[in-house]
Amino acid sequence: MLQVNKRTSEINRDLVEIDRSPSQTLRSYLDIVRRQFPTMVAIVSASVILALLYLFTAAPLFTSTASMVIDTRKVQLFQQQSMLGDVAIDAATVETQVEILKSENISLSVIRDLHLTEDPEFAGSGAGLLGVILGSVTSLFSSGHAASEFELTRKALQRFESNRYIKRIGATYVMEIGFTSRDPQKAARITNAIADAYIVDQLEAKYQATRRASVWLQDRIKELRTQASAAQRAVVDFKTANNIVDTGGRLMNEQQLAEVNSQLVLAHASTAEAKARLDRINDILKQEIPDANVADALKNDTIVKLRGQYVDMASKESIWSMKYGSEHLAAVNLRRQMAEIKKNVIDELKRIQESYKSDYDIAMTREEAIKSSLANVVSESQLTNQAQVQLRELESSAQSYQAMYDNFLQRYMESVQQQSFPITEARVISAATTPLVKSAPKTLVILAASLFAGLMLGFGVAVAREYGDSVFRTTAQVEEQLGVNCVAIVPALGSAASMPMLGKLSRNSNPQPDFLRYVVDNPLSRFSEAVRSLKVAIDLNSIVRDNRVLAVTSTLPNEGKSTLSTNLAQLIAHGGARVVLIDADLRNPSLSRALIPDARGGLVDVVANKAQLEDVIAVDPQTQLAILPAGATSKLLHTNEILGSKPVRDLIAALRTRYDYVVLDMPPMAPVVDVRVTTHFVDSYVFVVEWGKTKIDVVRHNLRGAPEIQDKLLGVVLNKADTKLLSRYESYHGRYYYQKYYARYGYVE
Repeated sequence: MLQVNKRTSEINRDLVEIDRSPSQTLRSYLDIVRRQFPTMVAIVSASVILALLYLFTAAPLFTSTASMVIDTRKVQLFQQQSMLGDVAIDAATVETQVEILKSENISLSVIRDLHLTEDPEFAGSGAGLLGVILGSVTSLFSSGHAASEFELTRKALQRFESNRYIKRIGATYVMEIGFTSRDPQKAARITNAIADAYIVDQLEAKYQATRRASVWLQDRIKELRTQASAAQRAVVDFKTANNIVDTGGRLMNEQQLAEVNSQLVLAHASTAEAKARLDRINDILKQEIPDANVADALKNDTIVKLRGQYVDMASKESIWSMKYGSEHLAAVNLRRQMAEIKKNVIDELKRIQESYKSDYDIAMTREEAIKSSLANVVSESQLTNQAQVQLRELESSAQSYQAMYDNFLQRYMESVQQQSFPITEARVISAATTPLVKSAPKTLVILAASLFAGLMLGFGVAVAREYGDSVFRTTAQVEEQLGVNCVAIVPALGSAASMPMLGKLSRNSNPQPDFLRYVVDNPLSRFSEAVRSLKVAIDLNSIVRDNRVLAVTSTLPNEGKSTLSTNLAQLIAHGGARVVLIDADLRNPSLSRALIPDARGGLVDVVANKAQLEDVIAVDPQTQLAILPAGATSKLLHTNEILGSKPVRDLIAALRTRYDYVVLDMPPMAPVVDVRVTTHFVDSYVFVVEWGKTKIDVVRHNLRGAPEIQDKLLGVVLNKADTKLLSRYESYHGRYYYQKYYARYGYVE
């Protein structure tokens, strides 16, 4: 390939590498959206239409909710009274109650109470168009017999559980119960029925548990009563056998020991007191006459009286002796009386001494007796203490049995009361009411979800189509996949709805004659401008090499090469240059049939020396374009040998001297090999690729198998481009670009 093309290709390849940088990733996705926008719009529209169809056909559903709480205060209030001892509530307990609410026992209870097996919503098919369809399909596969009661119940249970939801609100003790139905009143009624069924189930469970416990307690109380009675009898029998008697809560031996001990103390004190009196009286008897203090201490009236008399007489005797002398008869008589009184005092003291001695002996005897009694009581107490160890064991066992009996009897009484007054921890704090607004289908949510799903699906399909679109649509694809320049993008002639595409064949497989002169008839069209860009590329390439013999070819038939080659030749000739157009497609000379259907000779005849060149060349009277038809080719078998022959080379050399440009309409490369034998006399090849149709791998395979053509390849022309779609792939080639700017210069479609 030419050096200028290689440099340009390298520059473009660098640009492509820049476009692949991470900073351009978002832009690449936006380009995908822009190119596949109609597909995405169609998918999003279909998704929204399906959502709208569902919204219009689906039956409205209403959800009613109720709130129930596990009341911990009520549990604490009755916890001491409850025989079963209600446990403290924690998170696991609440979750357990939620699962109980979800149990089939509660659901079946509500179904039976409200007769939901007879409700069409639970026994029939689902509501809405989808439900009718599912019901019809199910009826086709059913056996036709009437459903049994069990089947109706299970079907209603399945529908019931699908429409019911129960959850715990946060970390609280509150549980939320909800039910969804087509009837708002029915939804509220079923929700409240679920709460009531749960409370009744809890009460029934507690009642049954309490009743079973009461029966068990009755049997246990009888056993404990018998055991307690036997233990008490064992205590009494043991006391009788061991002479253990209780008096006022104390054993008799202990009481006797205390009393005897007290008596011994008193007896010992009495003995000591008697001995003290005896010793005292002995000391007094040693005196001649007790003094006043002794007399007062003895408190004896006789001694006191005698001592008084003695003192009076002693006073008189002293007076008489001093007055009359000691020998006076009166004084002697007084001394005699005094001696008599002294004798009487001593006799009285002796009598008292004998009395004190007798008291002392009695006290001693009594103390000894008490000591002997104490010894006997202590001996008996020691024997009793040894038996008391076993007695305490028997009493402890009797007390334990009695305490158990009393405890069970109290619990039995509580259970009897609980049967008549059962309690439950749960209570409804917010009853279900009739909902005023439907809960499903949610119009905005479904529309938003359908829109989002449509966008995601549309984008996925767009990406899949983008990566699966293995055809040429942009100049960047041509330069990246083939490594050559895309010298022009030629639009299709007319719209797809009103006119045939560029190069479309008629019934006789010939190009439309109007399209072969399109650049002459419509010089200010976009098609003509694209052909001019090809002419400019040819002229620029002529700077570095001779570029007078041009061959136009393609990969497959019907890609528009004949129409493009004719219009290129017409454009150059219309500009004043000398141009000859040769139909070199000897296998299918469609160009000759379209331009000169009645030609009597052509290229084959000139090469075979059957005709002169001047006789077979036709000239367009308007553009002066010389046209050399293919000639008689119906019986040719080896067209490649003809195109590669020396006469053809000599003919092209002669035409090169007579004309400024020689344009050859070559056959496609994939079906035949004729193009490859022309490389020795062709200066440059123009490769035509049909936009959006020709596969990339097919083009690459054919060019890779013809390296000699690649070396002389001027560039690629993307033909039959749809300008409406092209604007989504390359905006500068799109309708907006031309309409906004080129329309100022008189260009038309």
